[in-house]
Amino acid sequence: MILKPNAPEAAHAGKTIQGFNYINGKEVEGVGHIESRSAVDDRDLVGVFPDSGEQDVENAAKAAAKAFKTWSATPSPIRGAVIQRIGQILAEQKDKLAHVITREIGKTPREAAGEVQEAIDTCTFFTSEGRRLYGQTVPSEMAHKELYTYRRPIGVCGILAANNFPMAVPSWKIIPAILCGNTVVWKPSDDAPTIAYLFLKAMQDAGVPEGVVNTVNGKGRAGCGKHFLAGIDKGYYQKFSFTGSTAVGRTIGEMCGRNLMIPSLELGGKNPMVVMPDCDMENAVRGALWAAFGTAGQRCTSLANIIVHEACASEFKQAFMDGLAKLEIGNPITHPEVTYGPMINARFAKGFEEHWSEGAKDKGAKRLSGGAQWTEANRTPIVKGDISHGIYMQPCVWDDVTPDMWLFQTEVFGPTVNISTVKDFDQAMDYANGTPYGLSSSLYTENRHWVERFKREIKAGMSSINNTTSGAEAHMPFGGNGWSGNGTRESGIWVIDSYTKWHAVNDDASGKLQLAQIETNYGGKAAEPTDWAAL
Repeated sequence: MILKPNAPEAAHAGKTIQGFNYINGKEVEGVGHIESRSAVDDRDLVGVFPDSGEQDVENAAKAAAKAFKTWSATPSPIRGAVIQRIGQILAEQKDKLAHVITREIGKTPREAAGEVQEAIDTCTFFTSEGRRLYGQTVPSEMAHKELYTYRRPIGVCGILAANNFPMAVPSWKIIPAILCGNTVVWKPSDDAPTIAYLFLKAMQDAGVPEGVVNTVNGKGRAGCGKHFLAGIDKGYYQKFSFTGSTAVGRTIGEMCGRNLMIPSLELGGKNPMVVMPDCDMENAVRGALWAAFGTAGQRCTSLANIIVHEACASEFKQAFMDGLAKLEIGNPITHPEVTYGPMINARFAKGFEEHWSEGAKDKGAKRLSGGAQWTEANRTPIVKGDISHGIYMQPCVWDDVTPDMWLFQTEVFGPTVNISTVKDFDQAMDYANGTPYGLSSSLYTENRHWVERFKREIKAGMSSINNTTSGAEAHMPFGGNGWSGNGTRESGIWVIDSYTKWHAVNDDASGKLQLAQIETNYGGKAAEPTDWAAL
């Protein structure tokens, strides 16, 4: 790791990190360079990293394939001990790592620290799973024959994750992958290569052997990303895991399908929150504000559609808009107390701006707030700090949105939310299940009958009762259905199924050929059977 002085006007943020690809235990250059500039202040050069080419990806895949032979043979409790050391290093460096996340993608310090903690928790959980990669012993129908099942590692795993959780989400993939004995080729997001590099340095310091985790940095579809995905058809990977948009997920799913590979796909969402009249209204409003606008709405689990019963719609809307008026946003480095900061990149900002004009085409929908980027000219007292060197968006609220509208159906990455009013719980469930997505969901009520119906009828992969649509814990399954994923799950014991394959073994000690189903004696009839007809 090489540290260089930052630009004088950004020196207060920290130094610039000169980073590298990491292939076969060595730091190597690529075919060019990319710059990682802060989402908070574009004068802040957070890091400089290689832009990798086709040969770099091939080299990384070959290194991972070579390392698999020895790493897969390493006892899993020993692999778990390595992961324990990774978690310890992350815990020791938590504050520094969180600051880099804030610099690089603009998360508030509180959220950034929470993201590092998620990676720590993941290490803590999987440390002991190294001693619990259980198989089974199964009774045979034959004498002197025993049956066993074993979990076996799959091979080289290609890892591609989004920019909004640049440490937590990769940890959900990499940590269980290597615990199970696999090796990894990881392409970090080009919006967050610096925090990825530091995460890798923690793995290196913890004693992860050379070739077990390899990184190739670079641009997306037009650069390294193209070569990285091409590795699926070239046979570089035996497993592929992706977190990102539904559109890219479909492409990856098609590529993996023709190679008979089962990918892990964690994709987009259009997440509903149902608010019923008997709920704790203050709690519901707090939850809605956080779920809609935390991380500037740049989460796959961000709240998209608030579905409110007509009996409490007026009360909820008033309280929600009152709370929104007090929501402080702005520069998270100089004002860490803000609710949200900048857009992660210009691409997200452009898509968010376009949603204002698209939403205006929905006849009947009313925009209650938002409609512009914050600038020095239009800022109000709720905007904190210098926002002139980042992209900061006004929070947007749409009312009277119905399922037939573009706004209701289309995922928008940014600080925006829709409000829909329904007449009863049945209609609320129709609305909640009224999109092709099925990631996260939420219900606010004290009625246990409604709670049970919601848990049973909702199509989402994750649900919260009297809590928000966003938020995850390291020991719970994370993932969605429909357009939100292919049914695979991350985190907890469930992710182990994605990074292992079952091996069935039959061990015959009879000394002769025994044919199951053919030579099996299931017991003959009695010599003098009971005369049941006479009963």
